[in-house]
Amino acid sequence: MKVVNLKQAILQAWKERWSDYQWAINIKRNFPKGATWDYLNLAEALMEQAMIGPSPNPLILSYLKYAISSQVNAFTEPCYFDDFSRELCVKSLLEIMDMFCHRLSCHGKAEECIGLCRALLGITVWLLQGCAFYCEKLRELGPLASTEASLAACQERLHGLLNSTKNRALIHIARLEEQSFWSNVDQAMLKVSEVLSSVSNQALKTKIEESLALVKSVPQMLSMQSDPPVNVSFPSVHAFIMLEGTMNLTGELQPLVEQLMMIKRMQQIPTPLFVLEIWKACFTGLIESPEGTEELKWTAFTFLKIPQVLLRLKKYPMGDRGQDFMDDVNIAFEYLLKLTPLLDKADQRSECHKLVLLSEKNTTNLTAKRTEDREYAPKLKTAENANIQPNPGLILRAEPTVTNILKTVDADHSKSPEGLLGVLGHMLSGKSLDLLLAAAAATGKLKSFARKFIKLNEFPKHITGEGSKSASVRALLFDISFLMLCHVVQTYGSEVILSEPSPSGETPFFETWLQTCMPEEGKILNPDHPCFKPEPGKVENLVTLLNNSSEMKLVQVKWHEICLNTPAAILEVLNAWENGVLSVEAVQKITDNIKGKVCSMAICAVAWLVAHVRMLGRDEREKPQTMIRHLVTPLYGENTLQFYNERVIIMSSIMEHMCADIFQQTGATVRPPMEGHEPIPYRNLLPTKEPIHAALSQQFQAVLRKGWVDSRALHLFESLLNMGGVFWFTNNLVKELLKETRQEWANRVVELLYSIFCLDTQQITLTLLGTILPNLLTDSAHWHSLTDPPGKALAKLAVWCALSSYSSHHKGPLSARQRKRQREDIEDYNSLFPLDDTQPSKLMRLLSSNEDEPVALSSPDLTYMFSSANLFFLISSILGSKMAGPHTQFVQSFIEECVECLEQGSRGSILQFMPFTMVSELVKLPALAKPKVVLAITDLSLPLGRRVAAKAISAL
Repeated sequence: MKVVNLKQAILQAWKERWSDYQWAINIKRNFPKGATWDYLNLAEALMEQAMIGPSPNPLILSYLKYAISSQVNAFTEPCYFDDFSRELCVKSLLEIMDMFCHRLSCHGKAEECIGLCRALLGITVWLLQGCAFYCEKLRELGPLASTEASLAACQERLHGLLNSTKNRALIHIARLEEQSFWSNVDQAMLKVSEVLSSVSNQALKTKIEESLALVKSVPQMLSMQSDPPVNVSFPSVHAFIMLEGTMNLTGELQPLVEQLMMIKRMQQIPTPLFVLEIWKACFTGLIESPEGTEELKWTAFTFLKIPQVLLRLKKYPMGDRGQDFMDDVNIAFEYLLKLTPLLDKADQRSECHKLVLLSEKNTTNLTAKRTEDREYAPKLKTAENANIQPNPGLILRAEPTVTNILKTVDADHSKSPEGLLGVLGHMLSGKSLDLLLAAAAATGKLKSFARKFIKLNEFPKHITGEGSKSASVRALLFDISFLMLCHVVQTYGSEVILSEPSPSGETPFFETWLQTCMPEEGKILNPDHPCFKPEPGKVENLVTLLNNSSEMKLVQVKWHEICLNTPAAILEVLNAWENGVLSVEAVQKITDNIKGKVCSMAICAVAWLVAHVRMLGRDEREKPQTMIRHLVTPLYGENTLQFYNERVIIMSSIMEHMCADIFQQTGATVRPPMEGHEPIPYRNLLPTKEPIHAALSQQFQAVLRKGWVDSRALHLFESLLNMGGVFWFTNNLVKELLKETRQEWANRVVELLYSIFCLDTQQITLTLLGTILPNLLTDSAHWHSLTDPPGKALAKLAVWCALSSYSSHHKGPLSARQRKRQREDIEDYNSLFPLDDTQPSKLMRLLSSNEDEPVALSSPDLTYMFSSANLFFLISSILGSKMAGPHTQFVQSFIEECVECLEQGSRGSILQFMPFTMVSELVKLPALAKPKVVLAITDLSLPLGRRVAAKAISAL
């Protein structure tokens, strides 16, 4: 009824020739109080009446223009006029558009702002349809000046409308709000593209193509990143590779790839330089690794694991102008060949030049270039070691050998175990075992390898009628498998064995012994634990056997029971020696019996002695330590079991690792230094007479001056992290960052700290977001330290850590080095922010975009969520306060970095914890009052997020 009355009023005004202000006065007087013109569809009604004839009615058009000048939302009116053949009408509508397109804004309710978004989308479609109509007309009728003028007019308005980032942002919101309507835009663009060739005016044609490019850019608004900084070295990539190669060879491949891709995206690293940095770090690790096991581990990491990493990286979109990933790899290797000193040094250690890692078409040129460079490289080879095969070649051959050994061990050997014994014996010779373990670790087969040998270790439990030969074979199978498993634990961590439950459901003997009896770094054992005190009768028999017999008997012996009884037997022997019942010679004879046949007995004895010595004062340690030295020293005699020399070398190495700490406490040594005997690498790195705070500061400054983190520094940082705790470690390194007042050095510190924090990303991030940043932001005494550049650098570090921590929560399990550390900080945080039964569900309802999909969260997930949410509530309160300062600048830098690190087409993971009410506060900061920032910080997948974004952008 109102529409009919409105039409009657328009007709009356036309008949009586009302002026525009008379029209306005009469409309307000005759229509109900409180009704807005827009609600009455005033614009549509006026346009309908004005466009009845072949040319527009100028009087009614004046009413429409007056309505627009009076802030009526009349933006949709061209969309209802689709007769582009009436060029005068189209021209009039385009002139009306000129009145408002340069100053679009809306300060009303969120629904009105969404209406503005829809209107802009409709106008875009209308202009595209106009361009398509006039292009089609040019194709049919040939070049006409009037048609070209109409086409140019539509193109100019389309370009003028979409050249504004604000308008494109509003259209982007409308696209998400009305996803089905965007197909009209696609259809219109396709039609324009099809008939664009008919435009003979090249200048006009180019302008149309530019306008179409603006329309196509709307869906990719959030994926457009700024140009990456000009940089040739990336310490975070280098340090992360060093960390993985040094401490996490057994880690899963996918989390490593995900983390590398996250670093690449966050720092916008070009792919060739990214691949180059990975290889530079690998060769550096090879060069500086200590000889022996560490060198083999680095070789396996470089030549077995990294190629698999590159293959997986190939599947990711790199975003480097569509260039093929393998082309980037080839470019990276060309860069690498220019680093002649690095390659010469690597060749001296590992003969890397003999390996081909590229496609055939590039191999010849690169190999020829490297061969030419090597003619001038220094040679370290002598006649003695010229025939020794380099480690890379051995590692590559070891990989298929691992698979063959797994098949061999998996076969049924119950009838003839002698063949299996021969295979195991060859594995013990030279560095074969370390080679095979390194190859298995780098290819993800080490857990399977360990599981097979645990099964083999259980095999000798089953005794049938046996003679001396079969008893010897059974003893050797138990002993070799036990030694191998101990070596795996000490080299790669107990998580390799304990991370997966036994398939049978029963806990195998070695797992039980490992958890309760084996000394490890950071693990304190109780020498009075019941596991060290089995049945007294069996212990007495064992003591008698060791004291009276010239050698151990093998027939019908249950070796797992012997190993469990050995600690109690050693206690009896030690008490007898300390009380004068046994002489030194008698003790020597007993220790010789223990280590003379089965080395695992000696290892069990030393394991208990280490736990026992830890509980003693310095003056009480002499005799237990003497017993350890006796057990560590090999017994070279004729009446020993097969492969004794090979077994005793591994036994001594295992024992030295076990008791290195207790001997270091008193400045003693396990055995005198031997020529050619390498010390345990990366042990006792902490200075003895220096505060750990000074050690941390000095090491970090040394790393900063050098520009990259080496393996030794990583081990020292881990020791300091374990000793000082997560808060102490993180807080002091953040202080080192805040000391830097030069932007270049502050950025370098961020990259180095990010990679160092990968030692335990999750706990360090919780501490940084939940404790350190709130302390700095709430205490005005600390605000001066947040000034730029260190404040901006700290914001960048916080965002990088938050994104990595969120990613690691969902894309990979904890690594072995993170599991072995006590999770005290998470418990402390839970005590600060206790969760009742209702809070998690409330938080999930607050954060979830789909209430139909409940998510089960672990305690660390909830802790991360609450620390992030609390930080954003704190930021919101800072923005709402009336005091500005460096802390406000920090908030701005923090949000800018969040926006910069967004993945293509999705909201940053940490921004999901930001309350929607913060958006209106953030746009008050000039640097954040940008359409792209508003789109990034709001969740556009939610209707509420789109309304908040539309309201904020419309008011800009």
